[in-house]
Amino acid sequence: MNNRELLKLTHISKKFNGYTALEDISISLHQGEILGFLGPSGAGKTTTIKIVTGQLRQTSGEALILGRDSREIDESIYEKIGIVTDNSGIYDRLSVYQNLRLFSKILRVPKSRIDDLLESVGLADHRKKPAGKLSKGQAQRLVLARAVLHTPRLLFLDEPTAGLDPSTALVIHKLLKELNDDGMAIFLTTHNMEEAAKLCNRVALLNEGHIVECGTPQELCLRYYEEKRYKVLLSDKQELLLEQNAQTAEQLKEWISQDKVESLHSCEPNLEKVFLKVTGRSLQ
Repeated sequence: MNNRELLKLTHISKKFNGYTALEDISISLHQGEILGFLGPSGAGKTTTIKIVTGQLRQTSGEALILGRDSREIDESIYEKIGIVTDNSGIYDRLSVYQNLRLFSKILRVPKSRIDDLLESVGLADHRKKPAGKLSKGQAQRLVLARAVLHTPRLLFLDEPTAGLDPSTALVIHKLLKELNDDGMAIFLTTHNMEEAAKLCNRVALLNEGHIVECGTPQELCLRYYEEKRYKVLLSDKQELLLEQNAQTAEQLKEWISQDKVESLHSCEPNLEKVFLKVTGRSLQ
């Protein structure tokens, strides 16, 4: 594992009583990268996080996290990583600030970091509110703040914006981009392909325990852009769908020279359509 490779999975498989949850998963994550693990519920996303963070043992294969075998890590690894899952609890009776103060003591983080983080996640005005009184979106922001309180090298996010309203999701996206810009590596699982396209440097499409495709969002969308077409809106409000060919090129050139084109868009598929094409199933 090189210095920038923070996570490496090699031929990971996991079986539960004869059921194969993961099969032959090989992928790596580097410093400053956001890797998206994309797929519907039951695809194996959460199982992967549990294996690489030492919560679950794989049936076969090797998982290295920060250069250490995930089967042999101890509590010290949690000083270098952050984890947000659907069962990441908070202390309901403690205030927002007290929750973070408790973990700052455990992780030996200066308490001055708490105020900055509460501002970043939009909870500064709720610092005295009991955590049990927070809305779902506010609680998720508190969980995320707790996970990055110690500025981990590697952050694991399991469906971090599932069920949240768009404005709350945007706050979380903004924070994740800022953390990533500062060099934090992020392993993100989601079934929200729009979120993945917006945040991720690379994505792996996971279906029934297998990685069926991997690449940058743009690479995958262009790889399956087989029927090249263009949507054209003309100044007279005509909407046209044109095939890519010499005749279309000449027609577009003429319309553009006459200033008749209001908008022009290529029709490459999004990640959701790519997933459907590759697997034959939707993400829901």
